[in-house]
Amino acid sequence: MVEFTLPKKSRVGAGKAWPKPASAAAADLIEFKIYRWDPDTGANPRTDTYYVDRKDCAPMVLDGLIWIKSKIDPTLTFRRSCREGVCGSCAMNIDGENTLACTLAMEDVKGAIAVRPLPHLPVIKDLVPDLSTFYAQLRSIEPWLKTETPQPEKEWRQSHDDRTKLDGLYECILCACCSTSCPSYWWNGERFLGPAVLLQAYRWLIDSRDEATGDRLDNLEDPFRLYRCHTIMNCAQTCPKGLNPAKAIAEVKRMMVERHV
Repeated sequence: MVEFTLPKKSRVGAGKAWPKPASAAAADLIEFKIYRWDPDTGANPRTDTYYVDRKDCAPMVLDGLIWIKSKIDPTLTFRRSCREGVCGSCAMNIDGENTLACTLAMEDVKGAIAVRPLPHLPVIKDLVPDLSTFYAQLRSIEPWLKTETPQPEKEWRQSHDDRTKLDGLYECILCACCSTSCPSYWWNGERFLGPAVLLQAYRWLIDSRDEATGDRLDNLEDPFRLYRCHTIMNCAQTCPKGLNPAKAIAEVKRMMVERHV
């Protein structure tokens, strides 16, 4: 029989239940169950319970977290920036699905709102995951225009048709929701680049202005970097921007085959 052992101090326990706001009507309260972990305490992670007064708070889950941090518990730690679904900073696992806290309305979650950090990443504190490996993998595919011809006086020109090929790719905000929903990335995260980075790789592979297609494909020619994708489609299902990384990965595999035929 296979036995799995959780890392030390990883078992999540029951945490503190914070008092309900005295001035709020019961019908206006919404319950939050939030993952908490502070590396400085040496204690196991826990789930704390909070109650947010919707009459005194803007509608999104991120607004609820900000309300909790401002009015109940200033030690709650999370990332956020634009609040517009553009920066990807507030990516979290909410109600069991990876998404952006700033674009998910509290009323769209049934029952208590369970908030956890993105799964299968080391946690720095509370809802803040360590994305160091994710960003190192992004750097490894060199996500910038690479050319050999002399630089033009104004700009690198591109036809409308070639520009259209980038639709569904350039919109990626690198929130890591897709990569952290992928089982292949969970088990091979040190070597498999993951959906987000491979989508970025394809974005530069098909850019008509780029002149390093061969080098880029050589960089991906590896049993793990590209081929750990098994088209499970979790990435497309969870992407908050509605993109399809699995399709991009399939296109990269097709390009790999075509250059050897």
